[in-house]
Amino acid sequence: MASRHPSESSPDVPPARQLQRRLGVVDSTAIGLGSMLGAGVFVVFAPAAALAGPLLAAAVAVAGVIAYCNAVASAQLAAVYPSSGGTYVYGRNRLGEWPGFIAGWGFVTGKTASCASMALTFGHYVAPDYATPLALAAVVVLTGVNLLGITRTALLTRILLGVTLATLAFVAAAAILGPHAAPGAGAASAAAGGWAVLPAAGLMFFAFAGYARIATLGEEVKDPTRTIPRAILAALGTAFVIYLGLALLLQWHLPAEQLATSTAPLLDAVTSSQLSAGAPFVQAGAAAACLGALLALITGVGRTAMAMARERDLPTPLARVGGAHTVPYLAELAVAAAVIVLLLTTNVLTVVGFSSFGVLIYYSVTNAAAFTLPARPWHAPRWLNVLGFLGCLLLAVTLPPASVLGMAAVLAVGVAGRFLVLLRRRNAAA
Repeated sequence: MASRHPSESSPDVPPARQLQRRLGVVDSTAIGLGSMLGAGVFVVFAPAAALAGPLLAAAVAVAGVIAYCNAVASAQLAAVYPSSGGTYVYGRNRLGEWPGFIAGWGFVTGKTASCASMALTFGHYVAPDYATPLALAAVVVLTGVNLLGITRTALLTRILLGVTLATLAFVAAAAILGPHAAPGAGAASAAAGGWAVLPAAGLMFFAFAGYARIATLGEEVKDPTRTIPRAILAALGTAFVIYLGLALLLQWHLPAEQLATSTAPLLDAVTSSQLSAGAPFVQAGAAAACLGALLALITGVGRTAMAMARERDLPTPLARVGGAHTVPYLAELAVAAAVIVLLLTTNVLTVVGFSSFGVLIYYSVTNAAAFTLPARPWHAPRWLNVLGFLGCLLLAVTLPPASVLGMAAVLAVGVAGRFLVLLRRRNAAA
């Protein structure tokens, strides 16, 4: 059975546990764009180019089309259900408890791994020999920022976003100035195209997925019916133009083999150009981007965990909201603890595909939920939801096998755990 409608003044959520609406269009767009222009833009072009070869721009375009479908569906649903939790809430209300749980569990687990990946990427850019201690410090400090309240989170995100945009503009200038790769250079990787565009698009989707953070902040947005759709589409459109432009410039500037094997393609673009003296600036910008994305991710994952705890799909203490700034402090601390465990026990720089699989499953539920909405704007026909649903599943299953199998196992563990908890509750009630 579908759960209740999470209205803005729902009696099911006491005032002491409600969040405050403080974010406008600019702040909401900055949080979404800051999430998309994070660690992903500094690392994802290389593995995507290794798969797609000369069709890298096509992979960006495919990922952008699917992301647009998902963004329209998210905007539709967020306007109807302006509550924290994103597709977890939408799935429960439109499709039932199980689809909502699968979406929420996929988001929380996949994005927790992404938090660890971004923190470690920050450490490697700043001081590779001390990457893990720096990553741990970043998680602790940014969790503290989140605990100070959402307006402080938005302010810091806007500052870091400005630094990131300046860095990307510098990289673009370096690539334009050249030198440029000779036609056919690195042709060994050019044979990778064709159907490999699909897994490459799946990896590129990792960098597009940040607009979900806007929907997960639904309870903290002013006038959500107008603000959330505008912020989502503005953030996505800006990110698409930046990604497509960078893909074309990187292929023009770097030999194909170098681009496909690089661990820091944007840094390579600068060091091999006439602006090589600006390499430290790019390193600092990459660090700022990772911090901005990590800040927004911790915020979004914490809000989704809070929403799941409200419905008893996660431990109920995670739903507590308190402190002078009315934040879900226990959920934020739990996310930080999980990220720290990953940093201490796992090499998480290889989880891009893992996270992409979880988020694509999340958005397949988003499109299915949006399909059921009776009232819809002119720009959101049902066929767009069908395209988004099928596109998400196609990109998910064509990702590298290790990513597919790993995330499928995590989803299975979550489903089995919830089934056992529900069985125990029924037995106790009986």
